Amino acid sequence: MSYSPHDVEALAPKGVLRATINLGNPILARQNEGQGPTGVSVDLARALACQLGVPLELIVLDGAGKAVDAVASEQADVGFFAIDPIRGKGIEFTPPYVLIEGCYLVRNASPIRASAEVDRPGVRVGVGKGSAYDLFLTRSLHEAEIVRAPTSPAVVDTFIHANLEVAAGVKQQLEADALRIGGLRLLPERFMVIEQAMGSAKGRGSLASFLLAGFIAHAKASGFVHEALKRNGVEGAAVAP
Repeated sequence: MSYSPHDVEALAPKGVLRATINLGNPILARQNEGQGPTGVSVDLARALACQLGVPLELIVLDGAGKAVDAVASEQADVGFFAIDPIRGKGIEFTPPYVLIEGCYLVRNASPIRASAEVDRPGVRVGVGKGSAYDLFLTRSLHEAEIVRAPTSPAVVDTFIHANLEVAAGVKQQLEADALRIGGLRLLPERFMVIEQAMGSAKGRGSLASFLLAGFIAHAKASGFVHEALKRNGVEGAAVAP
């Protein structure tokens, strides 16, 4: 794709593309020793900066809420988010590029056998503060209590230390934690599908959102997103249609 100087100014007005990278979602980004952040979102940010012909500045954060705040306040130009109506008040989202499953984790001895059994009095559900799961479950759960861990990667440790009944999060992260700790199991069905998108501040105007949506459409159609998932060893996530 090619961009005019006017396009570049709309997406990177400081002359550098400032992109938030949320390490709270290991499907999209992770910190590798000696390499800095890697992952699908990092690959997309680099591709966009390259096409714009500007340097890339990665703003690495440990939670989705911080990334939303950075982009909404225009301290960053673009970010990678799960689409959510609350976040949509300050962020203009592209169509999704990846679909991710949200699941529940319980102890092997738990009487809870299905997602429909989670929303009951006396059940405490651990989630990452400000994550897509937090926002979704805050709207969806009426009887269960939500307990917020500082970040999504800290959810299962919070679940163990606080002796919670349920942990909620990215399926792959929960599976990895279950193997690490032992004595835990995932409930068989997902409770939500997360649509991951890029986003810019609503204050940037229609040109920025139009260009970003076009970039994501091309990244999907060209096979870039599929190859990025494969290159980064991501399993269980699908390219959005």
